[in-house]
This record gives sequence, structure tokens and C-alpha cells, in this order.
Amino acid sequence: MNHYIPPYTITSKILKLSTQISEELTKLQFAGLSKVNPMLRKKNRIKTLAGTLEIEGNFLGEEKITAILDGKTVLGTVRELAEVQGAIKAYEKLDEYRFDELDDLLHAHKILMSEILTSAGSFRSINVQVGGHIAPQPSIINDLMINLFSWLKNSDEHILLKSCIFHYEFEFIHPFNDGNGRIGRLWQSVILNSFNPIFSLLPTESIVRDYQEQYYSAIENSTQMGESTPFIEFMLEMILKSMQNTLKSDQESNYKSDQKVLALMKEDSKITIYELMEKLSMSESGIKKVIKKLKDEDIISRVGSLKSGHWEILSEMGIK
Repeated sequence: MNHYIPPYTITSKILKLSTQISEELTKLQFAGLSKVNPMLRKKNRIKTLAGTLEIEGNFLGEEKITAILDGKTVLGTVRELAEVQGAIKAYEKLDEYRFDELDDLLHAHKILMSEILTSAGSFRSINVQVGGHIAPQPSIINDLMINLFSWLKNSDEHILLKSCIFHYEFEFIHPFNDGNGRIGRLWQSVILNSFNPIFSLLPTESIVRDYQEQYYSAIENSTQMGESTPFIEFMLEMILKSMQNTLKSDQESNYKSDQKVLALMKEDSKITIYELMEKLSMSESGIKKVIKKLKDEDIISRVGSLKSGHWEILSEMGIK
């Protein structure tokens, strides 16, 4: 029976960030983010893909990744395009991976790197040095990874912290010839997704990209300290920022929908729900949700029946 426990210390900063993340999660659930519109879901996934690739020096960017997802031809080197395709395919299966199964991580690496590495899906057989860190010898990688996954499966630690600890320990072991950063970030998302699917909608990788130097510093500081504590603190900050940004983006998106519905009602007081759906490319439930909100806030009212009545705007506030 394996009793390996990665070294880390629960600091007051970790406790504070964990509480803040829990509060943001409640806000996101209350905002209905788990039923987020497909456009926001796609936008955040593109941010995730661009973020994780840019950390590794692939700068095709959000615009070109969007074009690739839409089936358009994009100019780039063979490697750049292969990296994007691999990342798209690996993240597409995010809901299917079992977070505590080593075989699933190996399969994810194979998907991610199959067009780049002949050894995709297999541990490295050579010694590597990452910055000043000499990674463990190839002969012990398999045992180290089995121990790490055993801890991941059996530890009673909160899964939010487990995801950060795993991410650091994985990068320390550096088990593959290439793609370690991308898989480490993907797997943290897989672990968090198993806790709450809202985490898979967050473009945390794009936030990490914005703080790339601090990301590497947190890894180095943890290695020098001999425990993952600085990295846990850093990653919790990134997750919190990602949640706050997503909530703000979702609120802005809802605000714009309110504005658009109001503007169309002002233009044509007899506009129907179906016409609003057509003009704004929104679902019936989406339009009805906006109308209910506007009614609840006493901004609009309905005069007469849905068939022959009209909309009355009670408040001009916010209409452009």
C-alpha cells in the first residue's frame, strides 16, 4: 500500500483564497454559468487553448484558433498547427477523462502530442534538466507517477488544493519528453472539473499566460523550498482571477442582451418574442429570461395580450 504524501503547508493565504474561490463559485452557480450560452463557452475554450499554447511559445492566437475550429485554413508552421489541433482534441475530451486514472493522462498526452512526438503517450527515456532543476531519472518515473495518482485518488485533502499540488508535483517529475506544461495545466482542469463542471468553463490557462513569469517563479520557489506551497498559493490566485473575470464577462454579456431587447422594443412596441429571437440570435428561454428580468426591475410592462398587445417602456435608463 502506497503512503506517499507530497509535502505542502496550509497557509493563511491558502485558506483565504480557498474561501474566496468558494464564494465566487456560489456566485457563478447563482448566475447560471453551468447553463452558459454556447458562445461564451466557445469563447472561454478558445482563450484556454490560446493561453496554454502561448505559454509554450505558440502564438497563433485566439483569432486563428477560432478559424481552425470553424474549419477554415490557417497559415502557420507545421508544428504550430499540429500543436493547436492536438490541444483542441485533448480539451474536447475534458469531460471524459477520469482525473485519478494514470492511463487517462497518458491517453491525453497521446492525443495532445501525437503529431509532434513519436513517443506521445509514453514516459521519457532520457534525462532532462528544466532551468536549474534536474528532473528525476527515467527509471523511476513510472513509480513516481503511480504514487502520485495513488495519492490523488486516496487523499482526503480538498480537491481544489489537490489540483494545485498535483500540477506542481507533475511538473517536478516532468515525465514526458515534451508537452509537460500543457498536460499539467490540462490535468488541473480535469481534476477541478470532477469537483464542479463550472471549472471547465473557466479560461484559467489564459490568466496563467498573463502571469507567466510568476508561474515559473512559483514552480522554482516550490522546488527550492522542497514543497508545493508557493505554487498552491499562486494557482489559487489564478483560479480566483479567472472566476472573477468570467463572472464579469457573463454579467456584461447579460447587460448587453438587456440593452438590445430594450432598444428593439423601443423601435417596435409590438415586436414579438419570436422576432426578438430572430434578430438577436437568442433562444426562446434566453429572451424570456431577459423579459422577466426587465419586468421584475420595472423597466418594461406588457399592455394587453401577447398576440395583440404591446410593450411599454417604464424606464428609459440604460437605453442607448
